[in-house]
Amino acid sequence: MYKLLNDLSIIEVSSFVASPTAGLYCAQMGAEVIRVDHKAGGLDYHRYMLTKEGRSLSWENLNRAKKSVALDLRSAEGRELCVELAAKTGQLITNLPEQSFLAHDAITAKRPDGAPDLVSARVMGWHDGRQAMDFTVNAASGYPLMTGPEDWDPASAPPVNQIMPAWDFITGAYTAFALMAAMRNRDATGKGYELRIPLGDVAIGTMANAGAMAEMLYRGADRERLGNAIWGAFGTDFKSRDGVRFMVAALTAKQWGGLVDAFGVAEPMAALEAELGVRFADGDEPRFENRSALFALFQSAADTMDWADLEARMAKAGTTYERYRTMHEAAQDPALVGDNPLFGTSPENPSGFDYPATRSFANIPSETPGDPARAPYLGEHSEEVMAERLGLSSGVIGKLVDAGTLALSDKE
Repeated sequence: MYKLLNDLSIIEVSSFVASPTAGLYCAQMGAEVIRVDHKAGGLDYHRYMLTKEGRSLSWENLNRAKKSVALDLRSAEGRELCVELAAKTGQLITNLPEQSFLAHDAITAKRPDGAPDLVSARVMGWHDGRQAMDFTVNAASGYPLMTGPEDWDPASAPPVNQIMPAWDFITGAYTAFALMAAMRNRDATGKGYELRIPLGDVAIGTMANAGAMAEMLYRGADRERLGNAIWGAFGTDFKSRDGVRFMVAALTAKQWGGLVDAFGVAEPMAALEAELGVRFADGDEPRFENRSALFALFQSAADTMDWADLEARMAKAGTTYERYRTMHEAAQDPALVGDNPLFGTSPENPSGFDYPATRSFANIPSETPGDPARAPYLGEHSEEVMAERLGLSSGVIGKLVDAGTLALSDKE
């Protein structure tokens, strides 16, 4: 937690991953992010996996450091209160449809003095209004049909989905960036903006930014599957004599030289170069084009060494490598988590389960990051926000609660 945005308040009406991620990143930099949900919880409130108490660990971690307001968003009065909150605050993150009750123009019409300076960031599916989620846009991108073992038959091989919703997280990060960019311009011009960030555009656009789109059009065909090899460079997984599997990568001359030294393959490497008529030190191209022969050479060396010895040699040579871990192992690893200043403890998680929680990914050496903040209980800040943001009296708030329009904390 840093305080770079501590003068900023944002209303968030979100569900699932991308949109809540945008709010999370803002909150971790100090913004007051007020998440507004339906009083029974949003669509992601009970997202798997649940603790025995019925609390979603996904929801708990995507909503750290936020405040929670619970309204009856199926009622006209609840929706009107939500619109009023967004209008008075002036900044909104949402993934509700653009023609919903939270339409940009509808909120702008409620701005104090009719000011046209609302900044809303809306996560969408596709640019043309079609619905989408991470796994469907990934199917459209082509990546799953380039993933898998090299020896699979292209005509019959199945797609291989990634299990991490990467497009969601990239979209969330881009949404936070776009919101900050629009607000910076508003500070200079007074002009508001409606930002629409389609998940599908993030996926297909990232593919284009990576050069993959140009590559496919240039070659006039799809890229072949490469298994665990790195496209266009030297890198793949190997296994040590005692069965430890690890990944190496060499994209620079220093990394390549370090691997050759660590594996002790300089002499057979020279013989292979003479046989093929190439110099592997010349860069990525000869190494990638002759990867099969190189992989076999490095694996033959790995077959003669146990992991502890090989790891020490790679570390001494300054190579780039990492052993494969299960996610359960990674969650308990001292280097990745236990001794990593990214993580801290957050007291009183709503789930009742104690575990490491992340601070901001950005490390500011001159600033003290503070401990990670916990997630709110659903509706925990309903009364506070209604009083402070909308100026409602305790009597009015009590009537809203009695009418079922506003819900208080679900801690019990």
